[in-house]
Amino acid sequence: MVTRRAGGPHLTHGIVIGRFMPLHAGHIALIRTASALVDRLTIILCWHADDEIPGAERVEWVKETFPALRVVACETPSASLAAGLQTGAERLAAQISHLHADKVDRLIAAEREQEAIAFALGARFTLIDPDHEAVPLRSADIGADAFSHWGFLPPAVRPSYASTICLHGPESTGKSTLARRLAAHFGTLYVPEYGRTYCEQFGLSLAMEDLVTIGRTHQAMTKAMLRQCERRLFLDTDPLMTAVWADMLFQRRDRWFDAFTDTADLYLLLDIDMPWIDDGTRFFGDLHERRHFFDLSRAELERRGLPYQVISGSPEERFAQALAAISQARL
Repeated sequence: MVTRRAGGPHLTHGIVIGRFMPLHAGHIALIRTASALVDRLTIILCWHADDEIPGAERVEWVKETFPALRVVACETPSASLAAGLQTGAERLAAQISHLHADKVDRLIAAEREQEAIAFALGARFTLIDPDHEAVPLRSADIGADAFSHWGFLPPAVRPSYASTICLHGPESTGKSTLARRLAAHFGTLYVPEYGRTYCEQFGLSLAMEDLVTIGRTHQAMTKAMLRQCERRLFLDTDPLMTAVWADMLFQRRDRWFDAFTDTADLYLLLDIDMPWIDDGTRFFGDLHERRHFFDLSRAELERRGLPYQVISGSPEERFAQALAAISQARL
């Protein structure tokens, strides 16, 4: 991302200014082009308190996507808006000069309006693809329909737009089978139940700290796979279900579970109207226990006010109900 010229010691400094709301393939092409044109590139991210997406979140998107570049935030609605206001370009140029100690040699942009800012900075203005022919997309297009433009979103941005659907409920209710089938149907990924892997590795003698480890690991897996999923990500349970396991096993839970807030967009609560099968990693086969487990699972969702749909019947009925619930939720 950083190049040095062979002729002479002078390093050229360039900037790219944008809101990046959200960061998309067009921005990435511009930034990569700009980075090849100067020795050091700084990205100036414009933010405002009224922005729909917080500036801090957008800064993290850009930093994750371009870890070798300097990224700074500047409180202004947008560069184009500032340039269009009387003395706006000069004010923004003064802010940029405060943030960027070195003289700015080039301002590289896809917006013609930013030429006024370059003039105010005393910098060379380089206009790149102003009509968006290389990447026929604007941020507003993603805001209107992110799913239709999914391929233009970098991994850092996808978690903010992906839908998460979690399979919730007691053991032996078909969650894993349904999660796999739904992921295949939508051509995306699913996060498998980490608790099963943990128990197969370490056994069934669980302590509270084991459940916290399971919950934390599942959360980490989810965050990683949100960057790779195709529009939707299915979860074979999540830490809310692990919290219910704590209630069942110990009649209490670690406070980490109640502090967990990365909840799914929709929960599919699977009923216990399926035979309980002992596969070597299951605990509660008694009908009374299963009913209590189901009631606690529902109560966890209702206590938090989370959207859910009860799924019951045969495997085919469950699949059809799940598709209907996802469609109704517009996910």
